[in-house]
Amino acid sequence: MPTYSYACTVCGHRFDAVQSIHAAALTECPECKAELRRVFGNVGVTFKGSGFYRTDSRASKSSSD
Repeated sequence: MPTYSYACTVCGHRFDAVQSIHAAALTECPECKAELRRVFGNVGVTFKGSGFYRTDSRASKSSSD
């Protein structure tokens, strides 16, 4: 099950909740009962290097072909 991050719009309380993907988002802060907002983080994929091309994973052709 995915973990979602929430932050209170009033007191700033932040926490993570493990919820089903089909469950409704939480709306009430457990600390002060004010409104919550879902916090979105960075994507867990990082592309590093000079570039990614179709040919990067293929063996280079020899000049004798």
